[in-house]
Amino acid sequence: MSTLPEVFADERALRNLVLLYARAVDRNDPALFESLFVEDALLEGPGFRAAGLDEIRAIPGSLVQKFNGTMHCVFNQTVEIAGDTAQGETYCIAYHGIRGEDGRPMTLDWAIRYQDRFARRGPEWRIAYRRLVVEWTRTSPVELLPVR
Repeated sequence: MSTLPEVFADERALRNLVLLYARAVDRNDPALFESLFVEDALLEGPGFRAAGLDEIRAIPGSLVQKFNGTMHCVFNQTVEIAGDTAQGETYCIAYHGIRGEDGRPMTLDWAIRYQDRFARRGPEWRIAYRRLVVEWTRTSPVELLPVR
């Protein structure tokens, strides 16, 4: 049986894992992204499926090809931990920079839920399975600020 400090440490590690996922996608960091998954992980969602680290590693780069940038804002997360495995769900808004038909900057926003299974590998938690569920989308114009 886990002690309360161990449970809190595991919950914090799982939270950090999903935050690092968002960072790896948004910063196009395939090495970080790959490090978050077990070797035989599966990542799937509407219109895509990536099985194993080779396919998973390619995801951040593929998003750079589709969008002008992304920003994932991670919200509530629930997890159930059972020894060296866990399952959970994480809510997120994913903002995707696009161009409108007239060339204006736009954002395609996805309200999403990640349904996850996690596995502990040594002292570290990793994603074993992640399913992206899109609840709704919204497209709207944005104003781009000058880069400093």
